[in-house]
Parts: sequence; structure tokens; C-alpha cells
Amino acid sequence: MRRNQAQAWALAWRCLGDAAEAQDVVQEAFLRIYKAASRYRPTAKFRTYLYRVVTRLCLDWDAKKRPEYTETVLSIPDSSRGPEALLGQKELSDAVRKCLAALPMNQRLAITLRHYDAMSYGEIAEVLDVSAKAVDSLLQRARDTLRQCLQPFK
Repeated sequence: MRRNQAQAWALAWRCLGDAAEAQDVVQEAFLRIYKAASRYRPTAKFRTYLYRVVTRLCLDWDAKKRPEYTETVLSIPDSSRGPEALLGQKELSDAVRKCLAALPMNQRLAITLRHYDAMSYGEIAEVLDVSAKAVDSLLQRARDTLRQCLQPFK
């Protein structure tokens, strides 16, 4: 649990956009894994199994309630750049977060797993319980939507 908790929380937070809800989802994921420990068969990496449980819970959570994405991630400013560059970076970061939040949950999960967690198409397919071709399609649609949404920042 200690080894994987931070990554599981980060995945849930990026999908749900709320730190408290992400914590609830991660706790529920670890409880479910603990209760099902006797049935666990290590056919894949534990991380993949954990991410699958977390993503399923995020999908369920999202279906029950659409959260508002108002919480921001605090970052330490880079003192080597001027205030204009920092402001531009914050605006872009906020825009990316809003565009990600506007994606359908399955596309958001695919993008998150691929670009934030550096998972392969095969691993993402296992986590989302879809084919690798479906992952490719999800990522392509998500990238197209993000490209359109972020067009003003080009």
C-alpha cells in the first residue's frame, strides 16, 4: 500500500479533480483489494491491477456525481523565469486541466494513464478492460479534443 498509494491517489485526483474524493476512491480501492486478496491471481503487475480497481471506482464515482474541477495544484514558481512566463504557464496549466475535465471519463483515464503514468497501450488496455485498438482510438479522440480546446494557446 505504501509503495503504490501516491500513484493511485494521483490517478484518482487527475480523473476526479477533487483531493478528498480521490482519497476516498483510493481507500475504497485498497479495501476492495484487501478483501479480495484470497482470490488475487498475479496474471499482471500489481500496479496494473490496482489501477484497474481505481479506474473502475473513478468511473462509478463519476457516473454518480459530476464533480466541479475547482481545486488547483500548488506549484513552486521557477525564479529563473519572469512573471510573464510564469503567468502564461499557469494559464496554460489551468486550460489543460479544464480541457481534461471536459473529456469523457474513459478518454480522460486513457490520457492520464498514458501521459502522466507512462503506461503502455497494453497496460492501459488491461486497466480499462478494453482492447489495445480501443485504447488507440480513445487516445486519438482525446488528443483531437485537447488540440481543439487548447488551440488559443498555440
